[in-house]
Amino acid sequence: MRLQNTLKKEITISGQGLHTGNNINMQINPAPRDTGIVFIRTDKGNIYVKAGINSVVDTTFATTLASEGVKIGTVEHLLAAFSGLNIDNAYVEIDGPEVPIMDGSALPFVKKIVEAGIAKQAKPISFIRILEPIVVSEGQSQIAVTPYEGTRITYRLFYTHPAFGEQKLAVDITSMKFIKELAPARTFGFLRDVEMLRSRGLAKGGSLDNAIVLGEKEVINGNQLRFKDEFVRHKILDAVGDIALIGFPLYGHIIANKSGHTLHVKLLRKILSSRNSWEYVSEPAVMPLASGLVAQV
Repeated sequence: MRLQNTLKKEITISGQGLHTGNNINMQINPAPRDTGIVFIRTDKGNIYVKAGINSVVDTTFATTLASEGVKIGTVEHLLAAFSGLNIDNAYVEIDGPEVPIMDGSALPFVKKIVEAGIAKQAKPISFIRILEPIVVSEGQSQIAVTPYEGTRITYRLFYTHPAFGEQKLAVDITSMKFIKELAPARTFGFLRDVEMLRSRGLAKGGSLDNAIVLGEKEVINGNQLRFKDEFVRHKILDAVGDIALIGFPLYGHIIANKSGHTLHVKLLRKILSSRNSWEYVSEPAVMPLASGLVAQV
């Protein structure tokens, strides 16, 4: 049986927004059982935005949530850190419209969470266990979830680019594997798209310090990849964050082919509408948290 988890103490984080370029401050606080992850826009009169599928309003180049017309963008890396470390309940106070991009990965958030400590809460967490396959397709992109004894993501990525072409990876999602194999993987983009993005008011805070940038033939950052397949690892990281929006840990195998934020969200909506294809369970055979990360409360 896995109990719900929150933080042992508050976390403060400051950084620049990837798309807005704004300097943004966050304070992440422990939250009671059954709270979930809740963003609070302190610069907008403390408007609460629940991290859930019903709050998703945009999936263009990032996942954006909203409530009462107040938005929180680029939430996927922080949500991935929460999910990868089994943090179920937290209040995220934030004074701007998007989560800071930090270095383009989830690692800065993971380090802060581990430093603060993870606290068990005296109530079990429910899981969604997939009972039969569910598939979503859009053009040449597909994503599916199938029954699996654990939580696993298999992702295939393909670009006609000399720097990497096709990458494929399968990962069983445990806290230790998330920390070591996924959290450090950074977001990436193409230099040819920068002007288009900025003309749309996006990527104003993007730089070589918070993204891998690809030119016509090479990685402009130089030979500084954290993994030889860092691109597909980051795509899996994004998927971990987006899938967390279903509101419960998912017990199944997600298989994605050239997918992204939009298909991730469409899959979640199809899962929730396919009620006979899954069940709630409270005691799946999940792997324990990394040793030393958890304190009992």
